[in-house]
Amino acid sequence: MQFLGSLSVICWWLAALASGQNQTNGTTLPVVDLGYEIYQAASFNATGGFYNFSNVRYAAPPTGDLRFRAPQKPSSNRSVVQTGNVGRICPQSIPQWVIESLFFVANYSSGLPFNASAWQSPGISVIGLLQDPRITEDCLFLDVVVHQNVLNSARNGSKAPVLVWIHGGGYAEGSKTDNGVPGKIMAQNNDVIFVTINYRLGAFGFLSGPTLQSDGVANAGLLDQHLALEWVQEHISKFGGDPDQVTVIGESAGGGSILHQITAYGGVNGKAPFRRAILQSPAFFPFRDSHFQEQALGDFLALLNVSTIAKARTLPSSALILANKQQQAASPYGEFAYGPVVDGSFVPTFPGKLLLSGRFDSQVEVMVGHNADEGPLFTNPAIIDDASFHAFVASFFPTMEDSLIEYVESKLYPPIFDGSQPYTNNLERAILLNSELLISCNTFYLDKAFNNRTYAYLFAVPPATHGSDLSYTFYTGAFNPSYNLPTFNETVAETLQDFILSFAMNGKPMTNVAGVDRFAPYGQNAQLMELGTSSISMMTDPAANNRCKWWELGLGWHNIGRGNYTV
Repeated sequence: MQFLGSLSVICWWLAALASGQNQTNGTTLPVVDLGYEIYQAASFNATGGFYNFSNVRYAAPPTGDLRFRAPQKPSSNRSVVQTGNVGRICPQSIPQWVIESLFFVANYSSGLPFNASAWQSPGISVIGLLQDPRITEDCLFLDVVVHQNVLNSARNGSKAPVLVWIHGGGYAEGSKTDNGVPGKIMAQNNDVIFVTINYRLGAFGFLSGPTLQSDGVANAGLLDQHLALEWVQEHISKFGGDPDQVTVIGESAGGGSILHQITAYGGVNGKAPFRRAILQSPAFFPFRDSHFQEQALGDFLALLNVSTIAKARTLPSSALILANKQQQAASPYGEFAYGPVVDGSFVPTFPGKLLLSGRFDSQVEVMVGHNADEGPLFTNPAIIDDASFHAFVASFFPTMEDSLIEYVESKLYPPIFDGSQPYTNNLERAILLNSELLISCNTFYLDKAFNNRTYAYLFAVPPATHGSDLSYTFYTGAFNPSYNLPTFNETVAETLQDFILSFAMNGKPMTNVAGVDRFAPYGQNAQLMELGTSSISMMTDPAANNRCKWWELGLGWHNIGRGNYTV
């Protein structure tokens, strides 16, 4: 979910632009012919020796009659050379609860008390946030960062591995430019092409339900990602990339998206358009039933003051952008109005069940990670007693039978606070439930489904809350030291990026950093690499527990998405 990206991170790329790192070096910027369009590099980084081909169109504008439909390939436009000098990001939205969550997590991470009942909103309305001039519905673009030697070698058939980043942001906000480029990617001796993509967000990308599907498509944002990955397969060789050596990587909603790409169509529609996958804190809400989807659609149309999707397609972008913000702002604490849902097609059923039943591309090579304390960001600090915990569970699972809710409260997360459980009060109890159900259990499902041949890691550098590993993934070292916080652990950052790059290059995470254990496969003993402050070593996965095994069965939402669908 990493929805804090565009709010709190000023990416190194913008700093580089301001400091003059992006230069033409006195040479003409190169041009790549994609067939349907011709693109010239937007900039050259003389320090790293790489070009950035910015804002490359991979799909037709999803506007007008193409709103809420599957993305279409772009039409031909060869009359001009595209320079990508117009920045584009998709319409953004965040829930109002995010403001309180920021204050709570800051206190929680510092070990300070937080009185939810006494907390006073600072008067910030999220409706007025995210007023970025780059926002446009015509946002299905990607960036290609490629070293000059790789681009030059494309002419003689040489091919480099490719790393494709899918951003997080709760399926509601974020963009391809939020985080920048990892420092190891910028290094002259690492010939890896780095691709980042936009995809439709919020109502634009995840409006769903039987009514919508009668005149549109659910999970349009996932289909955008899929088309972008197919674009990489078709065109990356023109930049010197190897379409047979593509690794897709994403954090939070980005990781959850990759989980859905691995299980796309239940594994019956051909192999995934990538060879390897790195899923960091893969997150999504697994229980959006058809009633929930229909209600969300009705609320969205009411905000637009129209009665049908067809009429919504005739409205100006500004109306839909505002309605999307308004609806998202009203989301219950810890939740988002939209995200991936079971649609009977791209997502035939709950992804955990698809993994459990072998309905996925089992040929993908997987590295997966989760953080030590994922849940605080999504947990209402007002959960302080048994009654509020029950209300939380009941509202979280509105279609779950009472007997199953009772099982969750008494057996999975019992109200026992004597130190025998991984929590000592009801707030920590709710935090653990959120951590596991929304994120860490997803990593366990993958490890099991791939017969324990995955590479798994635990990010444990304090506070190790959700999203705190992003600055490590995108650590830039000497390129922009000011980006790094005073408490930053450079050894962990160097090691993590080594693992990512070596996995992308040869399928095995390795590092030359001294004192680091050999990164072994998950194995029957559920072993993962702990990236901690005092050591980087193998340990037992805390997500390998009976709670995650129960959640994977999907007992509380086994009929979700059936409606008029054949599953």
